[in-house]
Amino acid sequence: MKEIKTVGILTSGGDAPGMNACVRAVTRAAIYNGWKVMGIYRGYEGLINGEIKELTTESVSNTIQRGGTLLKTARSQAFMTPEGRKKAYDNVVKFGLDSLIIIGGNGSLAGAQDFANEYDISVIGLPGTIDNDLYGTDSTIGYDTALNTIVECVDKIRDTATSHDRIFFVEVMGRDAGFLAQNSAIASGAEAAIIPEDQTDKDQLEQFISRGFRKSKNSSIVIVSESQKDGGAMHYAERVRKEYPQYDVRVTILGHLQRGGTPSAYDRILASRLGYASIEALKEGQRNVMIGISDNEIVYVPINRAIKMNKPIDKELINILTVLSI
Repeated sequence: MKEIKTVGILTSGGDAPGMNACVRAVTRAAIYNGWKVMGIYRGYEGLINGEIKELTTESVSNTIQRGGTLLKTARSQAFMTPEGRKKAYDNVVKFGLDSLIIIGGNGSLAGAQDFANEYDISVIGLPGTIDNDLYGTDSTIGYDTALNTIVECVDKIRDTATSHDRIFFVEVMGRDAGFLAQNSAIASGAEAAIIPEDQTDKDQLEQFISRGFRKSKNSSIVIVSESQKDGGAMHYAERVRKEYPQYDVRVTILGHLQRGGTPSAYDRILASRLGYASIEALKEGQRNVMIGISDNEIVYVPINRAIKMNKPIDKELINILTVLSI
């Protein structure tokens, strides 16, 4: 097993609250063990272009409470090519990196897997995405903060919905996963959530309307998981206008509001635990694993499983929302 002396760390893909807390934890845990830490700026693009400099304890001071990522992030088309990954590896050699720690979501970890398959370097993945869609971990860095941001926004939208007797379709992020939509719907007292995991033969909009929500309520909030496949909240709002013209409908797309802001205490603690655990994993000789958390315990998940396996949503949450929204 190759001795670890220098660790490279980067953040990739969409930013998520808590990434800075994670970079801080990795940096300080590595330094504590006598290792050098090299920060790679702008994700894989920075690895290709050599945007790399040493991080010190002072470099990460006063960062645990900051949203976004101090290392910056970017999506790299070049890294998807063998030529781009070759340039990246040349910089791995040039800067003496013995291992890479990647903080990001599904696409970022898929890139890490490709890189590890082609070159002899130890890669550790840390789940940093508000979508909470990575298999093998109960929660991802940024998910809790984003969830709280959504609930805060929906609480304010509820005031307007109630004042005007309107149906509001609120679109939230999540890509192909409904964790944000389903749980924010429960937490905000919404009447329904339309999520990818509940795509059955039964029309979700028809289910919502047919429950007779207007019998006991004058306003309604429906949380919709973003989807390029069916058009998201705009699609469902247009359907209501055409099929149920008696209802006054509005749409709010929360967009990038969900990614920003000060990380919650939970995300700071989670990020700190995972960052510390990544250094412990390297000390144990772990390679090509994602560090996750399951039942409040640190777990190692092979990266290929984390990115390829579907993370199931608890179907009981769907039943809970249905019952409590009457």
